Amino acid sequence: MHPSHYRPQFLWKLRTREVALGQRTLLMAIINVTPDSFSGDGLLRGQGGLDPDESLRWVPEAGIRKLAVAAAVDAVDAGADIVDLGAESTRPDATPISSEEEQQRLLPVLEELVRQRPEAVVSVDSYHAATAREAVRYGAEIINDVSGLQWDPMMERVAAQSGCGVVLMHSRGRPAEWGSLPGMESEEVVPLVFAGLCEQLAQAEAAGIRTDCIVADPGLGFGKRGRENFALLAGLERLHELGRPLLVGLSRKRFLGEVVRPLQSGGLEMGEARSIATVAGNVAAILAGAHILRVHDLQAAREAAAVADAVLEQAAKSGKGEVRSEAG
Repeated sequence: MHPSHYRPQFLWKLRTREVALGQRTLLMAIINVTPDSFSGDGLLRGQGGLDPDESLRWVPEAGIRKLAVAAAVDAVDAGADIVDLGAESTRPDATPISSEEEQQRLLPVLEELVRQRPEAVVSVDSYHAATAREAVRYGAEIINDVSGLQWDPMMERVAAQSGCGVVLMHSRGRPAEWGSLPGMESEEVVPLVFAGLCEQLAQAEAAGIRTDCIVADPGLGFGKRGRENFALLAGLERLHELGRPLLVGLSRKRFLGEVVRPLQSGGLEMGEARSIATVAGNVAAILAGAHILRVHDLQAAREAAAVADAVLEQAAKSGKGEVRSEAG
């Protein structure tokens, strides 16, 4: 087991550049070009009284594009290291969309973002190989596949040929199955995720995806319920044994709300209710060695990361932690 406050350093190879990981926490800003999403933060929420469950097709295309591009550009200008564009919700009760519809939502936003901010490092959040292929043509540097290459048999080939950075997430089944999955004991969670990610890494490497292109994501909330997520977060250090950088996305997720809800009074909106809990979770993830955080509230995450990074730095200097470089 690695010591507390341990974060190895890597050089992450993307399509056209390399990114140093481990010196400080990098922040991936979430831009969901969806009516709603896993965390209720879809692009149209709060926009002109629109029902977030309505389809984007009822909103003028130019309006959708303007909202999404503005949010993405603002994220870059506010210091996001990566902008993660997604166009399909992964809520448990979400209706899957076709790759064609996903591309209609996502590609115009990607194209305009790259035009306005060519320096931006853009990730595409998709498990559809056809969408990933087109996104690469439009300038994406990273493929963020929540299925870990499991839901589209062509994705591993597209990822290998693209030369993009690849985020492999562990998901325990598909969103429609999560409600019927049997619960896990706390001690079962980390071994299950570790084994799953080991299999996904082996599959990716066998498909020709370079090891130094891969980042692993334990998939908090993806088929893990309630306290199972805290067991995973508490055991995150075990995942350093994968030999790959770690990305953690816990922003505004339901399991945080379940813990803090008994402490609250009044009628806070979902985002407000989970904002402080998200900061606490992000700090815990960084101190366990997370290299990248996927976040909604960029400024709060920047401040939290600055504090946690300072702790890691001092732990390394005092010999209580360890910072070392890893071969790609």
